[in-house]
Amino acid sequence: MDLGFRMHAERTPNPNSIKWVLGQSVLEDGLSAHFQSAPGSDVSPLAAKLFAVPGVIGVFLAGNFITVTKRDDVEWTDMAQALVDAIKSFFGSGEKALGPSFRAKASEPAGAVEERIRLILEQEIRPAVAMDGGDVIFAGYRDGVVELYMQGSCSGCPSSRATLKLGIEARLKEEIPEITEVVAV
Repeated sequence: MDLGFRMHAERTPNPNSIKWVLGQSVLEDGLSAHFQSAPGSDVSPLAAKLFAVPGVIGVFLAGNFITVTKRDDVEWTDMAQALVDAIKSFFGSGEKALGPSFRAKASEPAGAVEERIRLILEQEIRPAVAMDGGDVIFAGYRDGVVELYMQGSCSGCPSSRATLKLGIEARLKEEIPEITEVVAV
């Protein structure tokens, strides 16, 4: 029995972001892509299609979900159906979410502290943040300061500073005393 395409929306802590959870993979595990402007369809045909919906200002793709961020002056009720239609038609096409021109951010070789930071991010923090439709990506570590990219619903979220300081920074300092601060870049 074919149940067909499955998808549902979940609210995120950011009132301008909605997490669309699909019954299938959007991207392979561990891979994510964040767009703050419309990419070419050769970079991400899915993100390009979603940015075509008036009011979309951000698209985050990961695992089995898509987080869409809208402008303040647009209501979800005015754009939800267009987003649902765009997602359904895209996945009906059989295309991949990322095109041949997509390039993931390359990570630099890491030292011992960086490896410990990445391990905690991968095993604990990223899965928790993904539940709210976002992601945190390690950007760097120098002189006790951890730099992270806040993506998806975390980007521009009113509670992202609390997540960063009270959640991520506290957890990393607990495990790695060399860390003095965690900042978003």
